[in-house]
Amino acid sequence: MTVDQGQTPGPGKPPGDAAPGRPAGEAARKERIKGVFSSQMIQKVGTGTTTRKIIQKMYWMAEERTEGAIELQPLNKNYVPTGPKRTISLDELLANFSPEPEFYVSTVYPRLRELEATIVKGEKHRSKGEIFSAELEFHTALNVDEENVRANFGLGLTYLDRGEANKANDIFERLVKLDAAFEKEHKHLFNEFGINLRKNKMYDQALDYYKRAEDLSPQDENLFYNTARAFFEKSQYRQCVEYLNKALGLNPDLPAAKQFLDYIAAKNLLPGLVPGAPPPGAAPSGEGQSGEGQSGETPPATPRSNAPINLDE
Repeated sequence: MTVDQGQTPGPGKPPGDAAPGRPAGEAARKERIKGVFSSQMIQKVGTGTTTRKIIQKMYWMAEERTEGAIELQPLNKNYVPTGPKRTISLDELLANFSPEPEFYVSTVYPRLRELEATIVKGEKHRSKGEIFSAELEFHTALNVDEENVRANFGLGLTYLDRGEANKANDIFERLVKLDAAFEKEHKHLFNEFGINLRKNKMYDQALDYYKRAEDLSPQDENLFYNTARAFFEKSQYRQCVEYLNKALGLNPDLPAAKQFLDYIAAKNLLPGLVPGAPPPGAAPSGEGQSGEGQSGETPPATPRSNAPINLDE
């Protein structure tokens, strides 16, 4: 078992021991638990006179998120953490699970490093345009952990780079079921994947993808902006304006959304648009830092009004 501080226990001193002269509980609570634990379950197999009991041992990655709350994730057959996570109390962990520091060092940690190295190779190949080599590395990583978010994003983006919509759709179907795909640490990959879905004219998938993200993170102006772009490509201009207004409701100084609304008005794409009216519930636009839609794109430049425009109710 390891701890966040990265300390290496000395010979003969197990991880988590208290410092000399300090109560054990006090020292232990200064270290957050992180490492591999095991649990055992007794099962009966066979029937009648052939009935016997077997002990099934499972390994788990345990990490303390807040004091007393432990997040558990099972290890798969390749001994890497994967699958659904659950939260238990510290008391339950100590009562029902056993620490496995030697197993972590000898087996789990090397597998995790090997998996990380494979994914990095795939990402480097893709950044150089070596998409077939990238595909091979991502497949290798997914053979170890089929739910690995970075490897799935990498493979999906590789397929989109090649314009292979059917294969990309398979990865899309997998990603939308993974909550971890929408976590902040993967935000860059999330945005890139959504943009590439749209660029490959997979508009319905892009909208489903953004809706899943909206369910998990309903206060993201850049997500609303990217959703508007997808609706625009489907010529659903009313929904496009609705999401641009949602973006401006959270950030009235989002220039990409303002320009986008001006563009729709200038092209008269949606009769009933009234220039100059702020979106409902938005504060007047003022000075300050300007955000940008994380899609990294803006519609063609047009003369801009002094304020966002809104549908004429």
